[in-house]
Amino acid sequence: MVERTGLMRNFTNMFLLLLGLSLTVPAANAQENWTATKLNRKQVTPALFAETRQPAPSRIPYMLKTEAPGSDIVAAWYSQPTTRYDHGVLGDKIEGGALVVQQASGRTHTFRLSPLEVFEDIAPRIADLDGDGVSEVVTILSALPGGASIAVFAMNGDMLEKIVSTPFIGRPYRWLNIAAIAPFGRGPGKQIAFVATPHIGGNLGFLAYGRRQLALVKSASGFSNHKIGSPELRLAAAADIDGDGVSELAVPDNDRKSLKIVRLTSDGIKLLASVSLPSPIDKAILVEGNGTQTSFTVGLENGSAYRIAR
Repeated sequence: MVERTGLMRNFTNMFLLLLGLSLTVPAANAQENWTATKLNRKQVTPALFAETRQPAPSRIPYMLKTEAPGSDIVAAWYSQPTTRYDHGVLGDKIEGGALVVQQASGRTHTFRLSPLEVFEDIAPRIADLDGDGVSEVVTILSALPGGASIAVFAMNGDMLEKIVSTPFIGRPYRWLNIAAIAPFGRGPGKQIAFVATPHIGGNLGFLAYGRRQLALVKSASGFSNHKIGSPELRLAAAADIDGDGVSELAVPDNDRKSLKIVRLTSDGIKLLASVSLPSPIDKAILVEGNGTQTSFTVGLENGSAYRIAR
């Protein structure tokens, strides 16, 4: 436990030192009454949690193509498979060595990483982070000396460029998983929610992007959004559960046996609800409805599934 705690503290302190922000923790008591209802066998089909994105054109195992119709960047995926970073946290030891984006014109652009880096990820994320009408591409980039980071790419004329990245966690084979990208705050654009070191005591953090910089807004400990060795990265979901135009986040706790619903506030990360489950969450978290009618569906390691709602 000493080593694990130290790793979490080192990662968090690195952000705090660079960004001058204070660590916040979730509230101890849930404020809303959410309950879990078990789905019957007919409702729990293989299609329920199935991945709908298409495989990446590069045909790297497990990797997917992200599509964003109507955006200036309409698709993105990883290419140039490599085994130079043999962590294997996502099901195999093959990672992407390059990022490919496709513009609305049909033209593609490639960014190739250095020999010390890989995309330790399944699919890039396309989002307008700062609300300026131009898309950014958000990735998980890992380095042989320092572990994982979040890296943001964008087009600069005819060139695909890395705009900014967070500090690496600081040690090889230490990973993070992006939970969601959504308007978690009341300002323009969207924020990046992520969990650092989800397998050894996870820290949930929210990053804001602006003026080509990333800033850590708030962070809290006690979360996980990944089962080690699995290519399933969707163990979190954003939803506006009260209809105010600002998203909340549903994300498992450290052992993935409770679903926590949290809200980013100016005072920290507020815990709205915590719902206990009989087995760890290991499948995509699905969202149905909106506002007060929002519900989350979770699949568990024991094969059962539950709908969580008010």
